[in-house]
Amino acid sequence: MWVKLCCLLLYFLALFVLARVFEAVAWYESGFLATQLVDPVALSFRKLRTILECRGLGHSGLPEKKDVRELVEKSGDLMEGELYSALKEEEASESVSSTNFSGEMHFYELVEDTKDGIWLVQVIANDRSPLVGKVHWEKMVKKVSRFGIRTGTFNCSSDPRYCKRRGWLKSTLIMSVPQTSTSKGKVMLKEYSGRKIEVEHIFKWITAHAASRIKTIYDSEHLKEEWNKSDRYRVKIYLFANLDQPPAFFSALSVKFTGRVEFIFVNVENWDNKSYMAEIGIYKTPSYILRTPEGIYRYGNNTGEFISLRAMDSFLRSLQPEVNDLFVLSLVLVNLMAWMDLFITQGATIKRFVVLISTLGTYNSLLIISWLPVLGFLQLPYLDSFYEYSLKLFRYSNTTTLASWVRADWMFYSSHPALFLSTYLGHGLLIDYFEKKRRRNNNTDEVNANNLEWLSSLWDWYTSYLFHPIASFQHFPFDSDWDEDPDLFLERLAFPDLWLHPLIPTDYIKNLPMWRFQCLGAHSDEEMLETFPDSESDSDSENKEVLSSDREVSEDDELSTFHRCSEGERWCGVETCSCASQYCHHEPCERKARSYGSYSSTGDTEPDWSAWPSDMLHCTECVVCLENFAKGCLLMGLPCGHVFHQNCIVMWLAGGRHCCPVCRWASYKKKQPYLHPQPLSSEPPS
Repeated sequence: MWVKLCCLLLYFLALFVLARVFEAVAWYESGFLATQLVDPVALSFRKLRTILECRGLGHSGLPEKKDVRELVEKSGDLMEGELYSALKEEEASESVSSTNFSGEMHFYELVEDTKDGIWLVQVIANDRSPLVGKVHWEKMVKKVSRFGIRTGTFNCSSDPRYCKRRGWLKSTLIMSVPQTSTSKGKVMLKEYSGRKIEVEHIFKWITAHAASRIKTIYDSEHLKEEWNKSDRYRVKIYLFANLDQPPAFFSALSVKFTGRVEFIFVNVENWDNKSYMAEIGIYKTPSYILRTPEGIYRYGNNTGEFISLRAMDSFLRSLQPEVNDLFVLSLVLVNLMAWMDLFITQGATIKRFVVLISTLGTYNSLLIISWLPVLGFLQLPYLDSFYEYSLKLFRYSNTTTLASWVRADWMFYSSHPALFLSTYLGHGLLIDYFEKKRRRNNNTDEVNANNLEWLSSLWDWYTSYLFHPIASFQHFPFDSDWDEDPDLFLERLAFPDLWLHPLIPTDYIKNLPMWRFQCLGAHSDEEMLETFPDSESDSDSENKEVLSSDREVSEDDELSTFHRCSEGERWCGVETCSCASQYCHHEPCERKARSYGSYSSTGDTEPDWSAWPSDMLHCTECVVCLENFAKGCLLMGLPCGHVFHQNCIVMWLAGGRHCCPVCRWASYKKKQPYLHPQPLSSEPPS
């Protein structure tokens, strides 16, 4: 998870650097930056009209360029970035979808139950033609959709009773606007009563009703009273302008941020005394001033702060976010991080997508589960102070220059999704390249695995999981019916092909105890080698012959030759007992131990048992190769306590027989340590 998080942070850093590179290239080619102001005098009539349409100001009664230019100047400063975005938006001929309502419930669910948006609905009465023709309606839909106003068509033929109850006996236009200034309040339906069925007149009617919700100030005394008033609104945004009504984007935002931000329009058109404006720091108009408990912030001075709906919406969302905004942001980040698994995972293509689907499901489930207690925590009434401090932190951090850069980059990449996806894919391919190179240096075999090999291994693992417990879960002994009922075990031996062999990883072998066999005595190394050949010097061919001859013995014969020793409840074979004679008191074991239990033929040399692990049985012979332990040979012990040559037991385990050759105890399962018998003291008790 941390690797994917680091990769995602590197990707965001690369996007930030790439945006600065684009700005440098644009400055080199055109000689201006996105934050550079544009003189409206130098713009054509078409560009000025485009700016007014994006800001939501009517220009139908202004035929001359001078009047249009003055209206642009009165609405706010124009930057190169806003001009570029407006021209690109006009060139894009994307069709905007409009909703067709099927009945009363559909209309109520989308229009009347939506408390934070504006709807424009065309009602078509029975056997009547629509009020606005198809061509003008498409223009209207495209014009109002810039400001977040949703549109729809309700045909009374689908629900005539509802139209009669509403009084819609003729075709008309219906506008839905929140009635109160509180969040999730009631909505009111306004019916268009104008005579002129033109796009500009209908748009003026819409903006007039939307602007009526905004508090308007006409004199300095009212401004002084409002500026010094302390109410429940912690964030207020003021528009000081010489306009008849605020722009449409300003009115649309007032509906969208109902209950979070208060929008106030200060009309300074007929003011003679502007001394109080100078007292509060307002020296020019138009000005967009954000008033917070922390101070005053002038909107439009930093990068990306354009006079448009999209720019101001992202700015206000970062200052006063909703819980839903934070949830959507966390959902996007978590899924971007999860998709990094497609490039980090190496091997077959199917394996990559299987791991990706698993990661997506896991991360999204954990995200939803973690959000549930957070939502319940925020509902507690005594956490208002915590909520206020959190918003204060958001306001402090998002009014910095770095935050303005991040918002500008977000608007840029969200308006160019192809660039965003291509950079993400390129970043992922770089991660895949370096990860593949790193694993090849580590000699990892999974890099070259194909789809069939991986699917085969996945099926083997799945069937092994169904028919046999996973080895990693068996660190401690568990009770099994096979241990208590030998008939079940014999039935398995009778039909071995009906059982799937479990896939047991061999990583546990390197954790088994290893040490060298040492002796107590005065014999030299040459004499030891002459008397007892070193097991480590045996050739691989001899080991293979011994192993192959050992495999010929059936498991039934091996089980019949094992008996319990009296000390430690260990299994020992009658014919291949590896216990020292002084520790194994079963009669067959003692007979076999006397034949090879001592280290030398003369019996004048004893093994150095102090070098052995405390939980290992004291033996002098490897039952795999049937050779005695020579001085200096490498030994390895199993959890059951039996000891063997390291080479012999590794070959035995690597061949898929994950059990002890003597007692058949699983070589990956822990067992209670063997306690050696304490010698009886010859001294009488005091």
